[in-house]
Amino acid sequence: MFMPPHHVGVMFLVTTICTGTQKEFGRQRTALFPASVEWRYYGASNKHIQWLLGSDGEVWVWVMGEGPGDKPYEEISEELIAERARLQAQREAEELWRQKEAEITRKFRDALANEKARILAEKWKVEMEDRKAAKILEERIHEEFKKKEEEERKRGEEQIRLQEEKRAKELYWTLKQAQLHCQATEQEEQEWEEQLRRSKAADEERSRRARSARDEYRRHSLRAIQKGTVAGLSSMFRELGQSHEQEARLYQPLPGPGPPPSLAVPISRTWERPLRPLSREVIIRWFKEEQLPRRAGFERNTKSIAPWFHGIITREDAEDLLENMAEGAFLVRVSEKIWGYTLSYRLQRGFKHFLVDASGDFYSFLGVDPNRHATLTDLIDFHKEEIITVSGGELLQEPCGQRDSPPDYHLLFE
Repeated sequence: MFMPPHHVGVMFLVTTICTGTQKEFGRQRTALFPASVEWRYYGASNKHIQWLLGSDGEVWVWVMGEGPGDKPYEEISEELIAERARLQAQREAEELWRQKEAEITRKFRDALANEKARILAEKWKVEMEDRKAAKILEERIHEEFKKKEEEERKRGEEQIRLQEEKRAKELYWTLKQAQLHCQATEQEEQEWEEQLRRSKAADEERSRRARSARDEYRRHSLRAIQKGTVAGLSSMFRELGQSHEQEARLYQPLPGPGPPPSLAVPISRTWERPLRPLSREVIIRWFKEEQLPRRAGFERNTKSIAPWFHGIITREDAEDLLENMAEGAFLVRVSEKIWGYTLSYRLQRGFKHFLVDASGDFYSFLGVDPNRHATLTDLIDFHKEEIITVSGGELLQEPCGQRDSPPDYHLLFE
């Protein structure tokens, strides 16, 4: 059908942009042409319209750009391209975020499950913690993982946002080039497809590298958590002053040389140990009722008090006694926080204090060493040969004795 010259631009515009889905077709039609033109959609493979005829039987023609408020063809084309690029980038970003969110949730869920299983599998925790302490520990670990999960979610959202912006720009220029070369030859189309293929391959390679980096970060994070959990638990026990509700048992002292007997005797009915130390008077009563029969504080196979043993003294007093001694010097003092003792250790610079649990039928460090010892002297002698912690390498070398008279433990033995 013959068309006047001014129809050429309109026909070119229609055949150029009226492609894609029916939804996109309707949006493009509304943006470009008045509502009086009758349209008929034939799908992405056909590009036909039915023209509206005027009263004179001729085709009714509207020339784009000549009507009031009409936008130039270039501006309308730019807007459509930008909108298509933005929508596609948004869809891709939403899909990326769904994958990212699922990966983060799965990662921290698995890590939390592994941590819970590890805690439950450790025998010393079951034997030295009551249910309340276990609940506090579980909640703290849960909070730590939740905080880390939130931090990684924020980093993931920022990463996706940057990728969305970058992808929108890439898609914009991609669609722009596609429009400019819509009349290209078959060879040019093949080259363009190859370019798209390479771009997709590059995107996949970047995604693979990102996944590899995240996996490496997760391995390092879990390794760091596993290494630091024991020390963290020890710190928690020191803060809480954890007491244990195990039933106390006493050892009968031997009348002569030899190791203490393995059989326990009932506690005197006149003495009932509270859940935790309440006062110095209660601690002294506990020591006389439960620790003296087990020869706590005595040297092995003698009636002499060990040079490293001290009474109920404070952390500051212990550090003052160790101040002028060499690294490796130590003393053992009766604790005011738990039913047990505190081993104060001299470092090259500073001090360390380890809690020793004596609430059950054995002596052991809280949180740093699961080994159990029948007597307090056994624990001290063991760590003269074996280090207390791998990270610190603490080895007991020189005992720190008394400085004043009477000795600070005289109330315990009166």
